[in-house]
Amino acid sequence: MFTPAVVIPVYEHGRAVVSVVQGVLATDLHCIVVDDGSGPECAHVLDAIAAEAPARVTLSRRPVNGGKGAAVLHGLARAHELGFTHAVQIDADGQHDPGDIAAFVALARDHPAAMIIGRPIFDASVPTSRLYWRRVTHVLVWIHTLSFTIQDSMCGFRVYPIRPVLDLADRVALGQRMDFDIEILVRLYWQGLDIVSRPTQVRYPLDGISHFRLWWDNMLITRLHVMLFLGMLARLPRLIARHWSAK
Repeated sequence: MFTPAVVIPVYEHGRAVVSVVQGVLATDLHCIVVDDGSGPECAHVLDAIAAEAPARVTLSRRPVNGGKGAAVLHGLARAHELGFTHAVQIDADGQHDPGDIAAFVALARDHPAAMIIGRPIFDASVPTSRLYWRRVTHVLVWIHTLSFTIQDSMCGFRVYPIRPVLDLADRVALGQRMDFDIEILVRLYWQGLDIVSRPTQVRYPLDGISHFRLWWDNMLITRLHVMLFLGMLARLPRLIARHWSAK
């Protein structure tokens, strides 16, 4: 069975999220909006969105801000409760094109046991510093997995098979903030999940709000890379065997 929904983690993106949800609803998929402790102004916008399409939008609230990873896991758990098997994650700030959702879902339908991830095609709005650190992370992820399979580990446009992610979250304390996107992919790869990439246009961002905290989030990501490198060493024989069996 393949029943997809869309999960949008939201924190203070009251202006941009309206057009994002409109784009999602144009795909005829159910939309689960996770309010990750936003303030009253954004909360009011989300209430209005849910009230306009109550049969097609589920608004789920976290009482305090826990970070992107916490919000995504909350949304995946809610999707599972509602009977969905797969969840398209798309960011609330307008970086991603909802028009690509149908193609991502079609790819996930063809590969229901796999993780579908976006490979960004950036326009001129991308900050140069983001590109630099992104490339560093790509190289480190290739080392952690001994593979080039994960072509971009930071793109927030992806399709999760829900059950494997929730099972993993029950066993491992995953990063709750911007480190989540990277860690979940590496750990899913380690446990044998196939990962399929698809190009998608990315722009930065519609409402001018970014919750990436340059020093703090880079510190979390650096700590994550150290932990994943040690995890790779512990799994080295298995990863080498997987690499050679794929040839």
